Amino acid sequence: MIYDETEFQLKDGRNARLRSPTEEDGEEMLRFVIRASGETDYLMKYPEEYADFTLEQEKAFLNEAYRSENAMMIACVVDGKIAGNCQISFRTGKKDGHRASVAIALLQEFWGLGIGTKMFEEMLRAAGERGDVRQLELDFVEGNSRARGLYEKMGFRITGVIPDAIRMKDGSFVNEYMMVKKL
Repeated sequence: MIYDETEFQLKDGRNARLRSPTEEDGEEMLRFVIRASGETDYLMKYPEEYADFTLEQEKAFLNEAYRSENAMMIACVVDGKIAGNCQISFRTGKKDGHRASVAIALLQEFWGLGIGTKMFEEMLRAAGERGDVRQLELDFVEGNSRARGLYEKMGFRITGVIPDAIRMKDGSFVNEYMMVKKL
């Protein structure tokens, strides 16, 4: 799905632009995800897990999201660089077509500036325009209180837990929580 570009002002007064990333953004998006995954333990991969992920694979992934009828990716650009991204993926089955999954990541230097809230608002708008979506779903890693706060602010509530779902680098295990927002 293609996202119609929009601009908004950050809490610090800078301008930000939301847009669909394209395959031309492949190199920067790959750098973004590697950097973001290195800034927090709460994303689903460590930076080194991208070692075998090629630029061609990233471009194909972006191209697929851009052309998809059932997924939309949004990148946030601040001062000419990608500050964050999010994605909403719509299910299509007869039994689960009322559900969509969302995910979000931001570089640490852009935390607390309103980007996460704005990206969630846009994913909520996309779900509303879809018409048949009744709930949004996401997962978060235990200890990620910043993300949990944003999700709860956006109306998500914890619906379940997978005990010991995530193995941390130090060998310890943490839970993964599932959240749902009814629309």
